[in-house]
Amino acid sequence: MAVEAPADRLLDGRLTLAQPATGHRAGTDAILLAASAPEGFAGHAVDLGSGVGTVGLAVAAMEPHARVTLVEIDPAMAALARRNVAANGRDGRVDVVEADILSRPAARRAAGLAAGSATLVLTNPPFDTAGRVRASPDAARRTAHVMGEGDLDRWIRCALDLLAPRGTLLCIHRAAALPALLAALDRRFGAVAARPVLPREGAAATRVLVKAVKGSRAPFSLLAPLALHGPDGAFTPTAEAIHRGAARLGWD
Repeated sequence: MAVEAPADRLLDGRLTLAQPATGHRAGTDAILLAASAPEGFAGHAVDLGSGVGTVGLAVAAMEPHARVTLVEIDPAMAALARRNVAANGRDGRVDVVEADILSRPAARRAAGLAAGSATLVLTNPPFDTAGRVRASPDAARRTAHVMGEGDLDRWIRCALDLLAPRGTLLCIHRAAALPALLAALDRRFGAVAARPVLPREGAAATRVLVKAVKGSRAPFSLLAPLALHGPDGAFTPTAEAIHRGAARLGWD
């Protein structure tokens, strides 16, 4: 396992997170995704591609009645996720499943991922496509950031499989991936809403948050963007409150 950095404290200290010192590390993307979960959520949430558990554990910290499953393929990251579950006192409410999201349904079932078992799936899929980027020499970072051609569609099909009817998918991705993401959601999900995320006010979006409902036929909506930084480079008041866990991202 890679050398660990000192534990990070997120959400104003409500979440303690052990992470590797190098490779993929959780940050703003994970916090924005967790903040997109509905307030008062009390069902079963699945964090697909959880890494050390940031998104799922953040949801558990904000929603005391939520049950969460963290799904991670990398054994070292899954081991850190289990430690983070224990360190945050979430044993019994958050569990960790080692599984390949892109495997066949039978393999996922064998790992403990039952069809239709989740009311909410949250995911921050690998952003890049193999062959189109220079792959990182760090294996964990490469797994977290790169997937094969067509794998985004398979990733979304896994989310669809795990969701109960009318269950909700929440996803964060590169803004440039929105067309591919919408194509993967088409005829599987409805009530799709997209919120662009801007690095600073007036800049082009670099990320997009997407919400979709399994089996819905409601139309697509494009929501007002979220700017992370103001002209002075500091977080905007909204972004700062989200990072503290004092505000959430609604979908109205």
